[in-house]
Amino acid sequence: MSVTENNTRRRNRTQLHLLDTPERHEIFVCGIDLGFGDLSFSGHPTSRTPHIDYLATNGRFFNQFYVTSPVCSPSRASLLTGRLQVRSGVYPGVFTPDNTLGLPRNETTIAHLFQGQGYRTMIIGKWHLGVGAKGEYLPTHFGFEEYLGVPYSHDMCPCRVCFPDGGSCFDNCWEQDVSCPLFSNTTILEQPVSLPTLSSRYLSRALGFISDAHHNNQSFFLYFPTHQIHHPQFASKKFHGRSARGRTGDALLELDWMVGEITLLLKKLRIDSSTVIWFASDNGPSLTRHERGGCAGPLRCGKGTTWEGGVRVPSFVYWPGKVRPGRTNGMVSALDVLPTLAALTNTSTANLTLDGVDVSPLLWAPDNKSPREMFPVYSESPTRGTEPFAVTDGKFKAHFYTRGSDLSDASNYDPMCPNSHPLTHHDPPLLFDIQQDPGERYNLANETLYQPVLQALIKWRNEHISNMTWMPPRTRSLDRRAQPCCTESSCNPFPTCCDCPSASYDPLEWLGVSKSKKKSHFHQPTN
Repeated sequence: MSVTENNTRRRNRTQLHLLDTPERHEIFVCGIDLGFGDLSFSGHPTSRTPHIDYLATNGRFFNQFYVTSPVCSPSRASLLTGRLQVRSGVYPGVFTPDNTLGLPRNETTIAHLFQGQGYRTMIIGKWHLGVGAKGEYLPTHFGFEEYLGVPYSHDMCPCRVCFPDGGSCFDNCWEQDVSCPLFSNTTILEQPVSLPTLSSRYLSRALGFISDAHHNNQSFFLYFPTHQIHHPQFASKKFHGRSARGRTGDALLELDWMVGEITLLLKKLRIDSSTVIWFASDNGPSLTRHERGGCAGPLRCGKGTTWEGGVRVPSFVYWPGKVRPGRTNGMVSALDVLPTLAALTNTSTANLTLDGVDVSPLLWAPDNKSPREMFPVYSESPTRGTEPFAVTDGKFKAHFYTRGSDLSDASNYDPMCPNSHPLTHHDPPLLFDIQQDPGERYNLANETLYQPVLQALIKWRNEHISNMTWMPPRTRSLDRRAQPCCTESSCNPFPTCCDCPSASYDPLEWLGVSKSKKKSHFHQPTN
């Protein structure tokens, strides 16, 4: 049965099912490289994020929200599946344009669960869980009926124009690879993608998706993994030069605008009270761009490391009329998104092996004890025998291994952050009280008072290791000709022959009304 037939049948069942049930909607907005200290809500002096701040202030903000990896592909795999990345093989590092594999097709995602409940599902933005030589790892194979986006980081391509009127990109990108493709489902619409117009296209498509689902009485799940504020920063004319924080601030303003426009539409349609908005970042901030990078606030180091700055990120849930405003110190992780959303929608996960837990009690009262008691912190490129690098119970954190990263800046003043800090085994493990010392400056491991705490963390880690199942790594399978190509992958001279003539901006296309006539070797029938 074709993808089109499957989606048509599912859509018909959806409409019949929802005629007798109230609409329920879930939106997950995922920032990229957004640090704990990047939002104005978090205290950054020159960031301006009024719309995100409003949602964070009027929702449940998680003071201790952890991602499972300090880089994006494994973090996103865990978010969507509720399972640690070593179970799915999404390691070491991230998927690149020439990877032939992706997230295993037998993994169950949040989209799969909602699709089974009759929801309409869509992803807009950065996928970064693989493409495959024939598009077999694109999102439409993982429970998403619709997809619009660039399938990996926009620095993994030649980047020349990031700002209106031909404004050049500040950073050097991957000049040896194909230009960044913009996908609609499994069809390449444009290659290279126009970065200055990308956010407006994404937003138009998101608003069209929400409006269409609502007018057809359909519940929906929208996964919106944006490209901001990953380098090279980009922005449209509306936001270029607007921020006192420079290009990073411009990109952040554009992200904030998209969130604000989506929130405004929900209110206009009067479905804001039936829509859960969950916001988070995929990992900590990249510090290698110095003042043009992100900000971890009071946390130590950043992207690429297992210190707090690499894996502890801003996150909140906004659900007006259901979740009262407030902060919670209860520990939450990206693993917990799937089981929590499933619980909120009475969706069974009984047949799944999950590492996440339902943390919905924290939504109803901030002082409730978190159902998550421990969290394992895995490194960027995990290997058996050293993982997890660290373990935390929400108050104390023990580091068994540490290693620096160039993503936390090769010239970082902190000797633990840069890649010059080699893989180091700590015996006894370093121990920090991360509630009183979030910067992880004062090691408590040798103090008698904290020995019971340290022993409990050691014991839990040993049990975790003995119970963890590892899949073989999937990010190492490479073929240069497997890169997404708008023409044919056998074309010459490769990769420049893959570029398509620049597509005209058709507003109806981004609203999902019309269809592109462009062809690519990834094309297959879509609804």
